[in-house]
Amino acid sequence: MELAKKVIGKELAHFEIHFKEAVKSRVSLLDRIMQYIVKRKGKQMRPMFVLLSAKLNGEINDASYRAASLVELLHTATLVHDDVVDDTLERRGFFSINALWKNKIAVLVGDYLLSKGLLLSLENKDFEILTTLSNAVKKMSEGELLQIEKTRNLNFDESVYYEIINGKTASLLSSSCAAGACSVTQDQTQIQKMKDFGEYVGMAFQIKDDLFDYGDELIGKPTGNDIKEKKLTLPLIHILQKCTPALKKEIVYIVKNNNNDKRKVKFVIDHVKQLGGIEYAQEKMIEYRDKALVVLHSFPPSITRDALEELVRYTTDRKY
Repeated sequence: MELAKKVIGKELAHFEIHFKEAVKSRVSLLDRIMQYIVKRKGKQMRPMFVLLSAKLNGEINDASYRAASLVELLHTATLVHDDVVDDTLERRGFFSINALWKNKIAVLVGDYLLSKGLLLSLENKDFEILTTLSNAVKKMSEGELLQIEKTRNLNFDESVYYEIINGKTASLLSSSCAAGACSVTQDQTQIQKMKDFGEYVGMAFQIKDDLFDYGDELIGKPTGNDIKEKKLTLPLIHILQKCTPALKKEIVYIVKNNNNDKRKVKFVIDHVKQLGGIEYAQEKMIEYRDKALVVLHSFPPSITRDALEELVRYTTDRKY
């Protein structure tokens, strides 16, 4: 991501000022938690996509910074709520909000972040950007609930998996890129192109994330975690479609009933690897990455386009 940081380094620094201002509160407890959130920020990929998408289509302006702040506020809110739902005590190497301040406060913090994002846009009449990102939050909720619904019977195909990850992950990245473009241009064709671009990147990003569950890298979560949570991801879905009925029955039984047995989970992972589940998922990931690059290359050559391409390739080449 070095080129991206070089191209929009000053803008990212300016965005951080905007974001710190956006999360301020007069309630001392809340302000203390906001400072903690700012300190433990991640790679800030989504604000990067917002700002680079804006720069690709025009000149970064105050609306662009507000769009980036709104994206980060909404994304952070969903992470805080996710940690409560999943009972996660650690994120990005730091204690989660619910680990330090308990669930009730964490839920209220997530609500506060959502409301701050809404007000930031409404007060500045960024209605189109707000509509775009509100749709993403709706899709994220739908994606999570669809996954919970389908996890109960562990019997769904690739199309459902793509629908789930489109909602859970791709919708926010898609809306981030669209919002960035929307902040500098009214050209709906260009905005739609950025929306499509972000969706393809988001799909590739989530498939990569799901592949980590079958790898051996130190990535911050134990191998086989998705299996323990009874989540069917693409590598496993693929081999369940092609393995023998007897093996399918055995694997589904393990995922449903023996998902905390390390030896049984390893049995599932080994079969996913042996039957080509990893390679198949990697191929699909690359397909989505290449779709994103096709859209990106429809724009004239520029250092901004190169920076976005670097970010796209990072999503599929990253080690964690």
